[in-house]
Amino acid sequence: MLPAVPAILEAILHGDAPRRRRGIAKAITLLESTRADHRAQGDELLTALLPRTGQALRIGISGVPGVGKSTFIESLGVYLIERGHRVAVLAVDPSSTVSGGSILGDKTRMERLSTLENAYIRPSPSGGTLGGVADKTREAMLVCEAAGYDVVLIETVGVGQSETAVHGMVDLFVLLQLPNAGDDLQAIKKGVMEIADLVVINKADLDEVAAMRARTQIQSALRLFGLHGNPQRAAHDAAYWQPQVLQISGLKGEGLDAFWGAVVQFREVQTANGRLAMRRQQQSLAWMWERIDTGLREAFRTSPQVREVLPAVQENVRLGQLAASTAARQLLQRSGIGNYVPAAGSDSDMHHTYRPGPSKE
Repeated sequence: MLPAVPAILEAILHGDAPRRRRGIAKAITLLESTRADHRAQGDELLTALLPRTGQALRIGISGVPGVGKSTFIESLGVYLIERGHRVAVLAVDPSSTVSGGSILGDKTRMERLSTLENAYIRPSPSGGTLGGVADKTREAMLVCEAAGYDVVLIETVGVGQSETAVHGMVDLFVLLQLPNAGDDLQAIKKGVMEIADLVVINKADLDEVAAMRARTQIQSALRLFGLHGNPQRAAHDAAYWQPQVLQISGLKGEGLDAFWGAVVQFREVQTANGRLAMRRQQQSLAWMWERIDTGLREAFRTSPQVREVLPAVQENVRLGQLAASTAARQLLQRSGIGNYVPAAGSDSDMHHTYRPGPSKE
């Protein structure tokens, strides 16, 4: 049984290191719960913690499996703690599409970092959420910030070109690449390359020539991206951040000084031009609408009116006797949510516009 919200708040805000870590773990567990009473408590907890958030630097780290994300994060975390920072790591593990389970082995892989007092590591299952992050990653990030961690590292699932959701919740998006990881276009054609603030060639010590070649190719690609739809980058205006490509060795800890120097420079530039504050404001609004979408889906699926007719409607759609779009519209109207209109140009059921129906008053 989870403790009451005041007890969790007391542990997070005023407890010693072990008690604070336990408080963070209980808070995140509460926020991840699907029980209605736990969700109400979670809202109360977040509201109380919100004034103490926003001071940390939020860094998202993505890359294909095997690129060395966990090794790099551990080396970076130890490096930062040695320089007086407090580091929280939110690691997202993929969930099995067959069993629904997740290994959650990141804390085991970060053996050195997990023993440090000023580090907190929380592995979470993706739970089928797209975009490489867990459903409650944002909430967990706010809890860590309120607990006093000034650097929050978010490690994504790392499955390829869908790793873009993390960009919508962090200040700085880092893409890890491997030298000799396929043909020259493999890295360039991925959508994540266009939104990366820093591209890091990891394991550069294995093949320095290949790492330098990859760095040159990616730098050229980033310049091309700047010419299309990114006027600030195209003009190389010093008032705006220009994405950089770095070489490191996460295993040996080489290149961390240059990496952190680039991170500090990014924060200074984006703070001075107002882009960092604007980015966070846009992320907060996007987060609100995402939760509205999720709430509407849950309200729809649990609606007694919908559940009463859903089997028959599904059967009619399956047999081709009813168009899927017509069925969706009928079910939404029956649920009381309102009139459903697909968003223009959307080919995904994740992006819909809901228009409230006529008032019953």
